[in-house]
Amino acid sequence: MLVALLSLVAFTAAACLSSSPNASPTGESSPMVSASAPAGQTAVATSTPTSFLATAGFVTTGSMSVGRDGHSATLLADGRVLVAGGLDTADSSHPLSSAELYDPKTGTFGSTGSMSVARSLHTATLLHDGRVLVVGGYDSDDFTGTGIAVPGASIPAVGSRPSDPRRIAELYDPTTGTFSRTGSMSVDRYGHTATVLNDGRVLIVGGESLRSGISASAELYDPKTGTFSATGSMSTSRVGHTATLLPDGEVLIAGGYNSAGLSLASAELYSPATGTFRLTAPMSVVRTDHTATLLRDGRVLIAGGRDANGDQESAYSSAELYDPTTGTFSPTGSMWVARSGHTATLLGNGMVLLTGSAIAGSGGTGKAEIMAELYDPTTGSFTATEGMDEAYDTATGLSDGGVLLTGGSTAVVGGSESIATAELFRP
Repeated sequence: MLVALLSLVAFTAAACLSSSPNASPTGESSPMVSASAPAGQTAVATSTPTSFLATAGFVTTGSMSVGRDGHSATLLADGRVLVAGGLDTADSSHPLSSAELYDPKTGTFGSTGSMSVARSLHTATLLHDGRVLVVGGYDSDDFTGTGIAVPGASIPAVGSRPSDPRRIAELYDPTTGTFSRTGSMSVDRYGHTATVLNDGRVLIVGGESLRSGISASAELYDPKTGTFSATGSMSTSRVGHTATLLPDGEVLIAGGYNSAGLSLASAELYSPATGTFRLTAPMSVVRTDHTATLLRDGRVLIAGGRDANGDQESAYSSAELYDPTTGTFSPTGSMWVARSGHTATLLGNGMVLLTGSAIAGSGGTGKAEIMAELYDPTTGSFTATEGMDEAYDTATGLSDGGVLLTGGSTAVVGGSESIATAELFRP
């Protein structure tokens, strides 16, 4: 999970969710968490979830060749899923360069080419031509600028470190099964966002650099030229934010936290026509490591997250909706459990599947991790379902309407370890 992985670096910490059991309509005990806001802020006004269990189908599928956490999982044009990078154990700082392909026809993972540089906390974005752009990433021991980690080496001060090789992007070609290097960003980034614009370019926003810290800058990748170019900057630096392409072609940037360590409620809109950012209305509370999902009606569901300023063991169960026609956020129903660093996937029926959380309940093994929920935009409410075996790190919508959940980490004696298993959700 994202938060658990980011605990490896200086700007965040992993934690466990405080929850208290409440009786559910089925008579079972479920961890319920209030959507209270940090001191001095106003909580989102939300409704109580309407039912505890919903019919849903989780089934096991083939496993990856190795455990992965902080990896990427990208749906290809032919229906397969490219899984790349990540950590092979949640207690290690050293990511993988390997990749593999999931075939939904056979329910198995197979090998494919490897990236030129090991990466975790990177982005992997499907381009209009069917290739995948891999950008950024992180290796906590790589301060040499060579791409080779040196465990135990002294860490130079921010600003005096060499440029990280992960600023060099790569392209995956499904027709050849290989990665090749393409243009370089102006700075290395991890925890950034990458959004394909309507014209095919990719907007890279914010994130953190090993060399220069959390950034407000943005860049555009042009697949036609294979190069990055600068574009306007945000009003503040951000990492742990979200970026959502709106129906009108603009991009909504929401939340995260800045270089001062302050979580943000602010939101901005990027206009590809002008290459600039402008502020829009803020969210009701500050949110970091939340999700933002474009709904069929053009609104955006913002769910969960946490306050990086306050109690690291807390997360939100609250959610809100952004309406691009009014430029404002409004409250909607609350999730059954608080989540941060979770996944949110739009289904073919218009509902949203939410799974996992990097902040767990019941000592890391409770329903805060393994419970999934469905958000219904027509009623503005969440229903919860159980059945997942693990709290998976990625959720990828498949061409057949299902969702592939892969990797992540699980608690073990003395710490945690990455998992290689995967599951399918069938609506």
